[in-house]
Amino acid sequence: MNERERLLRQLSSVQFAAWELHMYLDTHKNDREARRIYNLKLARANELKMEFESKYGPLTINNENNDEWLCDPWPWEPKEDC
Repeated sequence: MNERERLLRQLSSVQFAAWELHMYLDTHKNDREARRIYNLKLARANELKMEFESKYGPLTINNENNDEWLCDPWPWEPKEDC
């Protein structure tokens, strides 16, 4: 597994944990410990996303309508310059 894949896997797992906590908090609004952990997961996901995007480009279309993400090849395509 290369660095790019490792970062994506880490980001996915943190985002998944945050989403699960989000759903839990929908029914347990007063659980302060869950809210604290949820906020930590969101902060960590943001850190990982910023790290990934600084190294490999944007993961999603952002507010600036940056289309650099279109240059990334699909896994079955050879790498090309955009």
